[in-house]
Amino acid sequence: MSAGLFVSFEGIDGSGKSTQARMLHAHLQAGGHDAILTREPGGSPGAEEIRALVLNGAPDRWSPETELLLFTAARRDHLERTVRPALAAGRTVICDRFADSTRMYQGLRGAGLRAQVDALHDLMIGQEPDLTILIDMDASAGLARAVARVAAGGGGEDRFEAFGGDLQAQMRQGFLALAAEFPQRIRVINGARDVDAVAADVQATVAERMG
Repeated sequence: MSAGLFVSFEGIDGSGKSTQARMLHAHLQAGGHDAILTREPGGSPGAEEIRALVLNGAPDRWSPETELLLFTAARRDHLERTVRPALAAGRTVICDRFADSTRMYQGLRGAGLRAQVDALHDLMIGQEPDLTILIDMDASAGLARAVARVAAGGGGEDRFEAFGGDLQAQMRQGFLALAAEFPQRIRVINGARDVDAVAADVQATVAERMG
C-alpha cells in the first residue's frame, strides 16, 4: 500500500487543538477514510507510561534535559508501535502534538536547549508530519481555558498549565516562529472562533493537502 498521511496538531494549552483533532478524525471516518487518532506524549503502551511520569507533579520535577530524554523515548516508542505501522498500511494518522511541542516546551526552557532538541530529534526520530495544523489563540485566553478545564475535572495533567501566563505567551510566539520557519508544513488557523468554524478551516486545509 502507499504511505498514508501524517497530520499533527499543535498549539498552546487551551487552544482547542485536541478538540479539533478529534473532530477531524470523526470527519475523515465519516467520509470513508481509514484514519487513526493518537497523541503525544503517549499513543503506545510504553509511551503512555512515560506520559504519566512527565505530565503530573510539580513544574520543576524534572530538569529540561531530563524531560527532553523522556519525551524522546516516548516519541520513539510511539513511532515504532503506532505511527509508522499505520502510515505503512496507508492510513491517515492524526496526532495531538508531536515534535514541535518538544521544540517549544523543552526548547524554550534553557539556553541552547532548542539545538539539543533538534539534534536528538534528528538522531532518534528523523521524521516530521506531512502537515501540521497550528491552532493559534491569545495566550491568556488559552491558559484560562486550560486552568478551567483542570478545575472542572476535565484533565488532571496540570503540570504545564502551572508554568503560568508568561511562559504560555512565549510558547505562542515560539509556535508562530516555527510556522514561519516551516511554512510548507505548518498551517496556522485562528482558534479564537466558534469551534465549528475552526473545524471547517481544518477540514479544508487537510482536504487540500490530500489533493
